[in-house]
Amino acid sequence: MKSAYQILRKPVITEKGLAIKETQNTLVFQVAHQATKTEIKQAVQMIFKVKVHSVRTANFPGKERRRGKFAGYRPDWKKAFVRLKQGEKMPEYAENL
Repeated sequence: MKSAYQILRKPVITEKGLAIKETQNTLVFQVAHQATKTEIKQAVQMIFKVKVHSVRTANFPGKERRRGKFAGYRPDWKKAFVRLKQGEKMPEYAENL
């Protein structure tokens, strides 16, 4: 089994991600491609010491990128939307933006 820090790669800090965090009590993370919903749930509960209500995931294929005549692809990645239970304190991982 992977550690919690290998499952949660980094938070997604965008306008949409921060808006969802404030309005819908939901955290957004980039996660390991092989991670399951239960592994993501356990990792968030262990790291942030909060109760998780639900987890939704989305897979994103890598986009083609070009540098002159050379073409390549960015790697595929997975995003997880982690909704916290009602009354849980929202952890702060994106301060001073």
